[in-house]
Amino acid sequence: MIQDAPGHAAESAREPMRAIRVRVNGVCYEREVPVRMLLADFLRHELGLTGTHVGCEHGVCGACTVLLEGEPVRSCLLFAVQADGAEITTVEGLAPAENQLHPIQEAFREAHGLQCGFCTPGFLITVEAFLRENPEPTDEEIREAISGNLCRCTGYQNIVKAVRLAAEKLAAARGQGREGGDPEWRRDTSASPCSETKTRGC
Repeated sequence: MIQDAPGHAAESAREPMRAIRVRVNGVCYEREVPVRMLLADFLRHELGLTGTHVGCEHGVCGACTVLLEGEPVRSCLLFAVQADGAEITTVEGLAPAENQLHPIQEAFREAHGLQCGFCTPGFLITVEAFLRENPEPTDEEIREAISGNLCRCTGYQNIVKAVRLAAEKLAAARGQGREGGDPEWRRDTSASPCSETKTRGC
């Protein structure tokens, strides 16, 4: 049986704590967390947002990708305290409602852009950011955009098809939005200002 080195448990118990406040998927949370807690662990274990997957833990596979202030980041490479005051979007925040998928999610389903699904949340988040910046990408640009996300199942061909289909769906939704307001898939976070904070136990 492997035991901790003498004093290790006491050292862990003395790890400094820090209060942070973050807005995740439109909802604000306040927590006191260890200063060395990874953002991925904070999202999964403190907030219960287990759609953020942890794979390599070295920032290589992309399964833990989330949006930090709208930009894709590896949550396994950031401490939770580094996100203090920031807005974060996880895969749970893509869909506008529980019974409605985001167009990117629809595209991955329709184009069979997933198999086991472990890598899929990271792809979805990566693609959301990519298509915001490049709404009409070529296949070469799609391959480059997803090159930082690893998939061991699909061979990537259907993922490329899914991204292409997602671009088409988003373009159609933007067209509908110009005619009648915001696209129906857009999540409304205006009702959750940071004055309405979820603290532990509430």
